Parts: sequence; structure tokens; C-alpha cells
Amino acid sequence: MNQISIWFGQLLKLFYDMSNNYALSIILFTIVTKFILLPLTFSQMRSMNAMKTIQPKVDEINKKYKGNPQKQSEKLSQLYKENGVNPAAGCLPLLIQFPILIAMYRVVREPIKYVFLNETAYNLVDKGFFWIKSLEVPDVIAIQGINLPYILPVLSALFTYVQMQMSMSRSSSSSNATAEGMNKTMTYMMPLMMLVWGVNLPAGLILYWATGTLVQILQQYLIGKYEYHMNFRDDDKSNKRDSQASIKKKNNR
Repeated sequence: MNQISIWFGQLLKLFYDMSNNYALSIILFTIVTKFILLPLTFSQMRSMNAMKTIQPKVDEINKKYKGNPQKQSEKLSQLYKENGVNPAAGCLPLLIQFPILIAMYRVVREPIKYVFLNETAYNLVDKGFFWIKSLEVPDVIAIQGINLPYILPVLSALFTYVQMQMSMSRSSSSSNATAEGMNKTMTYMMPLMMLVWGVNLPAGLILYWATGTLVQILQQYLIGKYEYHMNFRDDDKSNKRDSQASIKKKNNR
């Protein structure tokens, strides 16, 4: 993990040298990492679409072999194999993001060690970001002596909620009430967690998360538009083939 933090620190320093702005370097770093992970995002969304398509069959197998877990697992594996679906693929981007988040946390907490390499260079850096005086400290507002999330944590929570909602709309619509309840709970829990983290974590890390989530929202929206366009073209071609086949059949008569 330390080596990953060193790499991230070097990349962050590169963006800082280009922009001469610490906050902007974090934003640029986030955008680049999100585009590097774009193939995984494609894979995740394809997997979610595939799972949604076969979900009625999954529910049927679960119901039919409820009392026989071994047979149930065997039938589900066969179904996934026949349809080229990997149920774990949807979780892969999320699993990869956590090490990145931890490594980035270390970089933001110790920029002298990972980014600027000496205290003198770091002290010359402007660590502010619009209303935030320093990205080293949480973006909070004190009301009657209590620190509450301010603008960046609220934006981060809002973006997280939107992204979770978009993912929910793509996820499989299972008849399993427990699974559906868990998905809905996570849709609200994750934004609340971002608010809590926003009070305790450096604003630089929350800036990273907010930017990354916003980029992911745009990616999912554009990928969804692309898929809709391609599906429309496929449906149009299919309708034309059916129409031509029908005309040919009539002419043969």
C-alpha cells in the first residue's frame, strides 16, 4: 500500500507542477484514475445489465431448489455460464476503488512525505480551495460548538446518492425482498457515511471522492445513452428483417 501511495504522490506532484494549484491537481488526478478504470466501469455495467436480464430465471431457480442448496448452486452456475455472466464482475470496480481511496488518504494526510518531499516546498503551496482555507482539514461549519458537514461533504453525499440511484436502476430487480431492502438501505447509508466522513476526514480526500463520483455519474449516463442508441439500432434492424421476411413470405404465396 505504501508503494501505491508513493506512485500516487508522484502523479499528484506531476499534476501540481502542470497546474501550480494543489486542489486542481487532486481533481486532475481523480479524472485520470477514473478514465483508467473506465474499462472496469464498462464491465460492471454490462454485468449488471446481464444479471437484470436473467434475474427472472435466477428467481425461478432459487424458488424451485430452495430446499437443495447444492442443486441450486449448480443450476445457477450453469445459468451464468450459458449466458456469459459473472456475478462478481459488478463488485470488481468497487473493490479496486477501496485500495485507491486508502492510498489517496495517506497521500492527502502526509503530502510532505508522498508529494512534496520536504516541508519547505510544501509550506509554499496554496492549500485552499474556494471557501476552504486548507485541504488538510475537514470542510465543516461550527454551529453552537458542533462541527457539521459544510459544502463539500454535502456535495459528496448528493453525488453519491445520485450515483447509487443510477446503479440501482441498472441492478437486477429481484423478487427477493431482503436483497431489495439491502440495496435501498445502501442507497441511503452511503450518502450518510459521506456526511460523517466529511466531518472527520481531510477536505482533500472528500474532494477526491466528490470529483470521482461526479465523473462516474457522467460516465454511467454517457454509457447508458450509448447502449440505448445501440439497442435502438439493433431493434430497428431486427424489425426491418422481420418486415422483409414477412413481405417475402407473402410474395412467395
